[in-house]
Amino acid sequence: MSTEPAVTASDEERLAQLGYKQELHRRLSGFSNFAVSFSIISILAGAITSYVIAMNAGGPFAITIGWLLVGGMVTLVSLAMAEVCSAYPTAGALYWWAAALAKRNKAAWAWFIGWFNFLGEVAVTAAIDFGAAMTTAAFLSLTFDMEVTPGRTFLIFLVIIVVHGLLNTFGVNLVRVLSDVSAWWHLVGVAVIVVLLTVLPDQHKPISEVFFEVRNATGFGFTGATVYAVLIGLLMAQYTYTGYDASAHVAEETHDAANAAPRGIVLSVVVSVIAGFVLLFAITWSIQDYEAEAGTALGLPPAQIFIDAVGHDVGTFLLFICMVAQWFCGMASVTANSRMSYAFARDGALPGSRIWKRVNPRTGTPTNSIWLCVTISTILVLPSLWNTTAYAAATSIAVIGLYIAYVGPVFLRRRNTDFQVGPWNLGRWSAPIGWISIVWVGVICVLFVLPTAGPITAKNFNYTIVAVAIVVGGATIWWFAGARKWFTGPRSNLLEASAQGEPTMPTAND
Repeated sequence: MSTEPAVTASDEERLAQLGYKQELHRRLSGFSNFAVSFSIISILAGAITSYVIAMNAGGPFAITIGWLLVGGMVTLVSLAMAEVCSAYPTAGALYWWAAALAKRNKAAWAWFIGWFNFLGEVAVTAAIDFGAAMTTAAFLSLTFDMEVTPGRTFLIFLVIIVVHGLLNTFGVNLVRVLSDVSAWWHLVGVAVIVVLLTVLPDQHKPISEVFFEVRNATGFGFTGATVYAVLIGLLMAQYTYTGYDASAHVAEETHDAANAAPRGIVLSVVVSVIAGFVLLFAITWSIQDYEAEAGTALGLPPAQIFIDAVGHDVGTFLLFICMVAQWFCGMASVTANSRMSYAFARDGALPGSRIWKRVNPRTGTPTNSIWLCVTISTILVLPSLWNTTAYAAATSIAVIGLYIAYVGPVFLRRRNTDFQVGPWNLGRWSAPIGWISIVWVGVICVLFVLPTAGPITAKNFNYTIVAVAIVVGGATIWWFAGARKWFTGPRSNLLEASAQGEPTMPTAND
């Protein structure tokens, strides 16, 4: 006998306790929840498209050892987040948790964490689909001899992100199926690439160079520039490990959310650390001509590495595996992005919230929020038409926006002695894991606004700090200009709760 109705009833009861009626369709299994986050992390997307960042800044050492270092830190962040997610399985996720955990200024915490989350979600969608456009452009160049130009890459990006908007509009069932397929595509795809790169090349780099060779092609030559390059190169790994908050954002669409959503967060990171390391080792081990491949006209070093290591036809096939994975990744990112936007609008925090919070009654999806995210992500990618570091900037914006939103609730949880853990928790390890996570995010937020190429010009300027300042500055001005008078934080959408005069703000004891 199926237990699904009972699980659904329990989930809906818990959601009602948190102040919301069930509006989204709850059709995701635990595996599907994991698959959404795993697809957004997408080692065949982030690790491939941002490979050039570490290749030029830090070299093989930043690619392999850096991946493991960052992966260990990110695993701690995911564990700390998952514990909070288990207690509060809502689509609002990070900003909702902040309001629930803050002892004072609940609305302000929710407001600013929400805006950092919104910035990060939009930026990561932009970066993923722009990376997919770069890979698709390289694939078209290899198969149809198309010249890769900024204009053509941007047009490909437009096609990709519009398709992702349409796929998400069709309903959560399609998203579930594509996410499940995506997870298996990534796992099998990595296995195929690793096996072929191990067996077919005539020669490989020495193992010692794969792990310990350091390179600095940033253009900086000051004392300590090599160490600086390695630190900047960590952006490749840190950017790849983003988007796993998706498991929390689709919690209201997941069965047994209090257990499945935190498991999805942690497992998506751990599996990515292991599979990603094997993939990056195989690619770096297969480098034939470092200088030529780093500066390839294809604009994507792994594509040239594939071609040089295993030949044109097989190399193109490996690139095809990556390209499809990146299309899946972007689709899942739009899903998570739109759910966060929907939840934020549901609580009145976005301009035009009345429009963005609407749910299509037929598909059970927040259609308007989907297209809001598509539009803003496109605007973020526009500078790619004239700025050579646009992709690196988009990745940095995503990292800073998301990770501040990730550890904000973790910080509040550490200060809130009344926090009641959910069924999935860390026990006595909660405090050390939480504080290490907070310190790590502080370090990367400083690191990734720094210049990535020198000498600094308008063409290679890292505009991360500008984009972050605009959004944070705008949110701050809006807050003090009027939002603080009407934004009360997450608010119930239960008519019964309103009629009975129940509190609309979550409390630490919810």
